[in-house]
Amino acid sequence: MIWIFYAIIGTVSLLITASAVYALYWAAKNGHLRNVDKGGESIFDEEEPMGERTDFFPGEAPGDEHDEEDWRKER
Repeated sequence: MIWIFYAIIGTVSLLITASAVYALYWAAKNGHLRNVDKGGESIFDEEEPMGERTDFFPGEAPGDEHDEEDWRKER
């Protein structure tokens, strides 16, 4: 009786794996993986330029840049 459970789980896992492989093949075939950086840069604009930190934790002023060593000393 336990073999039915394993057969169902095995079939489902094979279907999920095959779907993932096909999705990766489809994305590569249609050019979705050619320029991955362009999609990541699309969220930046003039208000929030790439490479500049514009958001901060509460209580941290924009000019309060801490070094990693300062952060470790505080802990």
